[in-house]
Amino acid sequence: MNCSTILSLVLSLVQLGHCYPTTQNFSAQNTDQSYTTIQRVKRGWVWEPLFVTEEQTSTMPTYVGQLKSDLDKEDGSLQYILTGEGADSIFFINEHGKIYVRQKLDREKKSFYILRAQVINRKTRIPIEPDSEFIIKVRDINDHEPQFLDGPYVATVPEMSPEGTSVTQVTATDGDDPSYGNNARLLYSLIQGQPYFSVEPKTGVIRMASQMDRETKDQYLVIIQAKDMVGQAGAFSATATVTINLSDVNDNPPKFQQRLYYLNVSEEAPVGTTVGRLLAEDSDVGENAAMNYFIEEDSSDAFGIITDRDTQEGVIILKKRVDYESKRKHSVRVKAVNRYIDDRFLKEGPFEDITIVQISVVDADEAPVFTLESYVMEIAEGAENGSLVGIVSARDLDKDDSPVRYSIVQGVHLKRLFSINEHNGTIITTEPLDREKASWHNITVTATETRNPEKISEANVYIQVLDVNDHAPEFPKYYETYVCENAIPGQLIQSISAVDKDDSAESHQFYFSLAQEATNNSHFTVKDNQDNTAGIFTAVSGFSRQEQFYFFLPILILDNGSPPLTSTNTLTVTVCDCDTEVNMLYCRYGAFLYSIGLSTEALVAVLACLLILLVFFLAIIGIRQQRKKTLFSEKVEEFRENIVRYDDEGGGEEDTEAFDISALRTRTVLRTHKPRKKINTEIHSLYRQSLQCPNKITSNYIEHMDIKKIGFHGNLIHMTVFKCFSTF
Repeated sequence: MNCSTILSLVLSLVQLGHCYPTTQNFSAQNTDQSYTTIQRVKRGWVWEPLFVTEEQTSTMPTYVGQLKSDLDKEDGSLQYILTGEGADSIFFINEHGKIYVRQKLDREKKSFYILRAQVINRKTRIPIEPDSEFIIKVRDINDHEPQFLDGPYVATVPEMSPEGTSVTQVTATDGDDPSYGNNARLLYSLIQGQPYFSVEPKTGVIRMASQMDRETKDQYLVIIQAKDMVGQAGAFSATATVTINLSDVNDNPPKFQQRLYYLNVSEEAPVGTTVGRLLAEDSDVGENAAMNYFIEEDSSDAFGIITDRDTQEGVIILKKRVDYESKRKHSVRVKAVNRYIDDRFLKEGPFEDITIVQISVVDADEAPVFTLESYVMEIAEGAENGSLVGIVSARDLDKDDSPVRYSIVQGVHLKRLFSINEHNGTIITTEPLDREKASWHNITVTATETRNPEKISEANVYIQVLDVNDHAPEFPKYYETYVCENAIPGQLIQSISAVDKDDSAESHQFYFSLAQEATNNSHFTVKDNQDNTAGIFTAVSGFSRQEQFYFFLPILILDNGSPPLTSTNTLTVTVCDCDTEVNMLYCRYGAFLYSIGLSTEALVAVLACLLILLVFFLAIIGIRQQRKKTLFSEKVEEFRENIVRYDDEGGGEEDTEAFDISALRTRTVLRTHKPRKKINTEIHSLYRQSLQCPNKITSNYIEHMDIKKIGFHGNLIHMTVFKCFSTF
């Protein structure tokens, strides 16, 4: 074994851990490790690590490195051949194994090239060494500036954020190889934005350097620089602008611009009138500046305040009418409070403010004012015309104190009952009043300024008519009273009571008794129950309808009024055909017959006659219907004819002998004369029987007469019925 072979083995063992990467795994590694000698195992190749710097602009080929076989004696007998990426076009190798690059390379386009080298005998063209693969790396130079790809940047951070709060992050990129030196290692710095912000050099995170108030300044422009190869010559840098906006937080309370406000309101202003508007300013914005207004103190309770959510103003409104003559100035204490409060800033103080509002009442020409809103008066019923009812009074409270005129304005009827003195407001009656017709009268009185008739005010006057005992008591209803013919003495036949139209100051008390003229010979007695009722009792036994059908009892009723009044009310007692207990329906029936002058037998006879009339009427209807059916059946055959068709031609109008019309008939239709039976005898017989007994009329009539053949005559029926009634 020669020396070159031994050296190759040693170098191969050394290179087991330092071989150059192959094409398959080289691109996946990122290293700037240098190699002094690289040999393939079992090869006689010897070469140095091969690098070429990018962006070389020399017009001459640039030396890259040398390949050498340990069999090369440097006598020119060997030839080196280069193949692979860029062989001959970009790279070439000379007879000594030195490799050159022909043109400028760009590492960002291609960072390495894989080539193969072979050594052959120049004369025999036989390979001396097997071909071997090697790599030429393109060495990076700093030829790219950093770039901020996401700019311009806009960030928002709440105001008053603590120091160190992250605002945003900016990122720049560099196209150079970060594995080679500091070409692509960027450092960030703050060009503009101190002392409010800071930036982390390696990450580009911008942070708050101090607390900032949005109300002082709400936007900041920060300039960030990204620089490569810091501290070395040829470094590149780039800048980006970051707009940082401060968002609002509720860190300011509302503030009134004045400690005292002055407003005016007319005394004529109706309830709900807007008196004025207040605005408490808040340096915050949005909902942080929203506030509510309250009235903290108002001795008159005449004013209220609401919040206008669109303008954030406090609107003072009138809650009740004000009067210049009674109070000319009102002082109102108003408070404005933030609607939403941030707990982080409670230590800054209360988020509210207070101001005073002085409201002056402006005088206006008002309508006259009555001394009372309504008046209640009394007058006794029946008072004569011109009686005093009462007095109303009104006056003009304005400075000129205009005279007032009074009038009654509600209804013609009330004007007819009352009148008022237009100068002094005295109300009198114009006719007597009746409490039983109307116990109260409501009238409306107006007061009008004489100097300004448009100023009118009204007051209600309620007049009560006091009761006077001018109505005697009376029965509350008609009493239907019956007594049986067999009644016994002391039997109760009726309970009575009384009513009084007057309105007694105390509860009514009535006293009942028989009138003096009926006390001695009366068949009845009256017992007062001392509870405004009384009972009617029989005083004798036995009554006779034939002797006396009705009894008229004069009942005397006395009230407890002042003065007391009495009245005599007649109670009608009817004698009934009963034993001892009254049957109301039966007694009413008997009284009805008595009133029309009929006995029971007469009523039965009347009903019998009515029944006869009904039977006659039904018989007439039945006979007429039967006659219609008979006539129709007899004429059916007469209407039948046969139509015969024949082909003979007629001779016209003058031909009367061409045919015999009798040939058209299939049979001769002849009417047979049916003589009517004489029914005069039967009618007279019916009349005679009706005179004898009404109950036999119907049966004899049906048995002895042929109903279908009798023609009834209205006069005969009328005469028969009349005769029937005449027998009763």
